[in-house]
Amino acid sequence: MDNALTEMDRPNSGLFLSGISAGLNLSFGALFMGLVLTLSGGFDSDLVQQTALAAASSVAFLFVVVGQTELFTAHSTLGVLPVLDGQASSRDLGRLWAVTYASNLVGCAVFSALLTGVVASRDVLSASAFGSLAGALVPLPWWAVTLSGVLAGWLMGLVTWLSAASRDTIGRAAFVLLGTGAIGFGPFHHSILGTTEVLTALLLGQGVGVGGLVHFLLWTTLGNVVGGTVFVGLLNYGHIALVGEDVDLDPDASEQD
Repeated sequence: MDNALTEMDRPNSGLFLSGISAGLNLSFGALFMGLVLTLSGGFDSDLVQQTALAAASSVAFLFVVVGQTELFTAHSTLGVLPVLDGQASSRDLGRLWAVTYASNLVGCAVFSALLTGVVASRDVLSASAFGSLAGALVPLPWWAVTLSGVLAGWLMGLVTWLSAASRDTIGRAAFVLLGTGAIGFGPFHHSILGTTEVLTALLLGQGVGVGGLVHFLLWTTLGNVVGGTVFVGLLNYGHIALVGEDVDLDPDASEQD
């Protein structure tokens, strides 16, 4: 709760810079997955392939969550808590979401531009790898993308909730790797990581158009917000509030008591 209030009180410039950092750092997941697909030369088993991709992408989530940069899908859960508790307004939440979302996408765009240069200059990363990654996310109907986004937002919300409540770095890292590994294993639609995958495929001419990118962003973002806000933020907060407990998601403060 205190962490969310602190972020709401930060100036837009600080939020924006931290959000760009989160978008850049999380985009390493797209790079790692691209390397796995390129260097493996192909997998004989879908199970092995998805396990390898999940492990690769979860490392990038670890960079973001443990590094405490501002990720939009994390605030889909934590950002609603001060509003529910009457300590912040919906306008405050809207500002937090807007700034983190926009800045995350800027970070994704910068990283995608870098990836196109790496593909052109190095043999270890192929354009077709990003076509394959985007192909698992884009050519689906809107309702399928939204439902997949709900699951990703739900998992990301659980990761955020559990890691914030963790009292040590090892426990926090374990929650991040397991929860976000499940997102990559799906693969379920994550609005920030997926943007780097889809945008890079678009820039490399791998069968994705602007319409496909917009389709992905619109329905994935909606699903992520519903998954993080409703299935984690509202339900977990409601459970704690109904039994008369205080919502404490600031482990540092607890250690000082």
